Parts: sequence; structure tokens; C-alpha cells
Amino acid sequence: MSHLPTASLGFHSRRLVRVLGAAAALLGVIGLTACAGDPLADQYRAGSGKNYIAGDGTVTEIAPGNRGAPIVFSGETTQGDTYALADHRGSATVVNFWYAGCAPCRKEAPDLQAVFAQELDRGRDVSFVGVNVRDQAATAAAFNQTFGVTYPALTDQNGAIQLAFASDVPPNAVPTTLVLDAEGRVAARVLGALADRSILSALIDTVWAETNP
Repeated sequence: MSHLPTASLGFHSRRLVRVLGAAAALLGVIGLTACAGDPLADQYRAGSGKNYIAGDGTVTEIAPGNRGAPIVFSGETTQGDTYALADHRGSATVVNFWYAGCAPCRKEAPDLQAVFAQELDRGRDVSFVGVNVRDQAATAAAFNQTFGVTYPALTDQNGAIQLAFASDVPPNAVPTTLVLDAEGRVAARVLGALADRSILSALIDTVWAETNP
């Protein structure tokens, strides 16, 4: 297992107060630390004015025996279709948190789409879904059209999907990309923009191999 130092839950969200206790219980599992030198916390306290809290691209992989409970969420896509994560159990799922005004999100969008297309070409049943944390559906759909993103996107203005991942994703850390295993558990996390699309491909390969030896 590769378990690199990660950023912490060092900033606040009233919406997440009731889940912070559960998140704290899982800090040892996913390697989070709460310290003054944490880059996410430092950005929050400094008030950078960027309108987003950016991770540094740190990658964390979680061994199967250390993973948390399966994630559960559902919603309506920007195209008006119903999406339920439970329908995609049995294979790897990639979940990307983003919004249109986030510069790192725009930068990594082509890489995410490229990996999605690569998985389709390989004939592997790997699902992708984007979770827009701020915009209206029309704005999210326009973003996907501009950047050629063809996998589904949900909007999460009320924070319900973010709450489902509260133990694994620092609130307001955008972008964040997660790879879920066949059971819907978080198996890997990239906190911040992808440094290279090959990173995501490698994480997917690892999770895919767990059920396709």
C-alpha cells in the first residue's frame, strides 16, 4: 500500500459539524493530519481569494482491509437522468468533485475525460461521475460541453453528496478525485488536480485487479 502524507480537515463548514466526530475516528485510516503546516488549513486561514481550497495532488491509497463503509448517494444528472452509485457496484468507480469556476478543475478536465475514454476503449466496466459542488445544472452541463466531458455529472449545492464522503474528503477541497472499489468503498484519493493522467490510470488498474486477477 502506498500511503503518502495527506492534507487535513483543518477548516470549518457548519454543514459538516455533525459528521466531524465520525471523520475524526477515521483519521488514522486515511492518513490525515491536523497541524499548523497543513497546506489546506493554511490556505483557509490566509484567505487566498481563489474561491476554492486547492490540494497539492497528494495521492493516498487504502488497503482493502482498512477501507471504510461503502459510500451511498444518488441524484439527478445535468441531463435529467437518475444516477445511483449503488447501480455501479461490482467494478471501480471514479468520482470527481469540481465546479466551473475552479481553475484546477478546468485544467484536469481533459485528463479525466481521456482516462474515461481509455477505459471505454479497453472494454472495462469502470464508471465515472462528476459531482459539481457549486453550480446550477445548466452551468455544469455547459462546462462539460466546453471541455468534451461525456461521463455524467450531478450537482450538489445542498452538500448531500459531500456529506456522504465527509470522512474521506476535506470539505471544500476542490478538485478531489476518488477511486471506489467494487463494493463502493474509497480505495484511493487524489487531493487536488491530477498531476498526470497516468496517476489516475494506475489507481484504477490497482482497484480493477482486486476483482479481475
